[in-house]
Amino acid sequence: FRRRLAGWFRRAGRDLPWRRTRDPYRILVSELMLQQTQVSRVVEFYERFLETFPTLGHVALAPRRKVMESWEGLGYYARAGNLHALSREVHATRGGMLPAAADELRELPGIGAYTAGAVSSFAFERRAALVDTNVARVIARVFAPRLKPRRPRDFKRLWALAASLLPRTGKAAWTHNQALMELGALICTARVKRCADCPVRATCLSRE
Repeated sequence: FRRRLAGWFRRAGRDLPWRRTRDPYRILVSELMLQQTQVSRVVEFYERFLETFPTLGHVALAPRRKVMESWEGLGYYARAGNLHALSREVHATRGGMLPAAADELRELPGIGAYTAGAVSSFAFERRAALVDTNVARVIARVFAPRLKPRRPRDFKRLWALAASLLPRTGKAAWTHNQALMELGALICTARVKRCADCPVRATCLSRE
């Protein structure tokens, strides 16, 4: 499963700006923006926001109002408020440096389990699991069709499955996690299952 998934991602993965960097701040901004927002819309705002706030320190030293204004048009403004609060805490208590471990990232304002895993994996190449809607759907369809991602108990089991699927190294986990998300976004979508195009259909318990 991992081998086929990774091979497909190297061939078919989209070239997105946050995939070209390992800068923790830039990864964090992308992950916050991608919450509840389509990729195409985030691409429009991402670089523009980073031009205004090129580092976490710039966010920390800016008035909250300025950060909120720069987020205007993207929606879900609590994300911008969380970024501002987080930046000030990191600036005041961590020397302006985001921690690498997922459990430490979760201690910061507005950072949940998924975002912590994403930043740890994508910025620091740590061996960290992450489960969002796309990942939960893919893992459930492939390995556990009876699990319902919307049920809290089943969602917790999907987290355990995601952790068990991780490659041994953090660098390989970067590709693996990106590929899982990409598969859910492009092939194994909520509305359509493009099983004929799926690279892991041979191991999928829900294939059509």
